[in-house]
Amino acid sequence: MVRIAVIAFALAVGLAGGAAAQHEAGLDAANNNISNTASLQRGAKYFVNYCLGCHSAKYVRYNRLGEDLQISDQQLIDNLMFTGERPFDLMANAMRPEDAVRWFKVAPPDLSLIARSRGTDYIYTFLRSFYIAPDRPTGVNNIVLPGTAMPHVLWPLQGTQRAVFTKDEHGVEVFEHFEQVQPGALDERAYEDAVRDIVNFLDYIGEPIKKQRQQLGTRVIGFLLVFLLIAFMLKKEIWKDVK
Repeated sequence: MVRIAVIAFALAVGLAGGAAAQHEAGLDAANNNISNTASLQRGAKYFVNYCLGCHSAKYVRYNRLGEDLQISDQQLIDNLMFTGERPFDLMANAMRPEDAVRWFKVAPPDLSLIARSRGTDYIYTFLRSFYIAPDRPTGVNNIVLPGTAMPHVLWPLQGTQRAVFTKDEHGVEVFEHFEQVQPGALDERAYEDAVRDIVNFLDYIGEPIKKQRQQLGTRVIGFLLVFLLIAFMLKKEIWKDVK
């Protein structure tokens, strides 16, 4: 009985791993770089102008963002703070949860930790995968998250696109590709760069000390390697006369 349970558990883990791998295979690599300060600055601009109206980042303070992204308090006030916030305030939004539920059927989540919970590849692919769907309340749907309640807030930049589906041998619809319907302010490459900047910013706010942690980790590993070499040479010197 125990053996059967172990086999069943192993099969379940294997199937879950396979399903996860299949899901991940459908995501495009974000290839973002939190060391790119200019990208983070652009991402902050896009986030405030297109995302903060519905989504908050309630674990991030403007002045911490300004310090890390090399933005002065006056630049924060002039370019990223439009509703009377102060530099030491958190990045909250003005939308009341009850209004959000009434408009979208669900309250938009806080995005402080979205990059850590979903992954940067997921966000990068999601923001590029909206397509026209007249049967949806918002007029759009998404390949990555079918039935999403989120409207395509970046459509002025990307434009609108149509999803083309084909049917497999079982008659199931399979996504094939997108077709441009109406161009936006940015071409495809520029829009991908803009989305990557947003993803980069979300990756940063999910762990503001990530860059410093990685740099410290490199130094620690370097120190341990040097210490290992010294310890090895010391061991050889101490035991050289022992046969």
